[in-house]
Amino acid sequence: MRTKNRLLVAAMVSALTLTSLTGCGNSSNGDKASSGSSSSSGASSSAELSGSVATDGSTSMEKVVGALGEAFMEANPDVKFTYNPTGSGSGITAVTEGRCDIGLSSRALTDDEKNQGLEETILAYDGIAIVVNPKNKVKDLKVQQIADIYTGKIKNWKDVGGDNGDIVLIGREAGSGTRDGFESITGTEDKCKYGQELTSTGDVITTVANNPNAIGYASLASVDDSVNALSVDGVAPSEDTVKDASYKIQRPFVFVTKKDKKLSNEAQAFFDYAMKASETITSAGVVPANEK
Repeated sequence: MRTKNRLLVAAMVSALTLTSLTGCGNSSNGDKASSGSSSSSGASSSAELSGSVATDGSTSMEKVVGALGEAFMEANPDVKFTYNPTGSGSGITAVTEGRCDIGLSSRALTDDEKNQGLEETILAYDGIAIVVNPKNKVKDLKVQQIADIYTGKIKNWKDVGGDNGDIVLIGREAGSGTRDGFESITGTEDKCKYGQELTSTGDVITTVANNPNAIGYASLASVDDSVNALSVDGVAPSEDTVKDASYKIQRPFVFVTKKDKKLSNEAQAFFDYAMKASETITSAGVVPANEK
């Protein structure tokens, strides 16, 4: 049964095709992230838990949520955990409409969303890496240079120390938590001159990896050797620099629930486990909220 469950998480994360997730509820308040003890990566086993836990939202949270879901199912083999990677905005809508237990957002909730009966609990913090093709000579940019690139004031790589070539701007779709975080920090809301707006972190990385003149932004936890992550104002993105806040472009990973509806026993157990699973969260490349 455990092997079957582990395969289920892998399938849900990679196929990106979940269409019918069950039962949404709510639970907890924002105090859990700070009051939960830092601790082990293992989920507590409970023979009484059986049923399902459905999550929906941020594609940037794929790695950490996949790791948490797999560990939780391993300890609770009668529970089916699913993750539907649709983007932060869609995840928030899914929990609002009762199509999932826990929404996943890589940005903070707006006041309007909170007024609609939603609440956020910060799970972790993630850097937003500015990524370029490995052939690009540029290694560091200032926040203002990044803003000028994305708003079209700087159009050629030679103007920031690179080779002559028109800069190709890659970003995320409207509603993406990564896009919201990037634009808020760089002050480029509604000003970016995107060449392509893509629907997942993986698509951004792949596109930049295949275009020597491209620049994009992506979850630090998802960056691989196919792209180079730039330093920003002389600080390289890493778990340590996110934790000490010296890396400026970072955002929260958030669990979204409904205030007026209690989570199922299974969903509450997963929620509680995740808020204490510091080792699993760290192994996924992000900073646990209870350690920041």
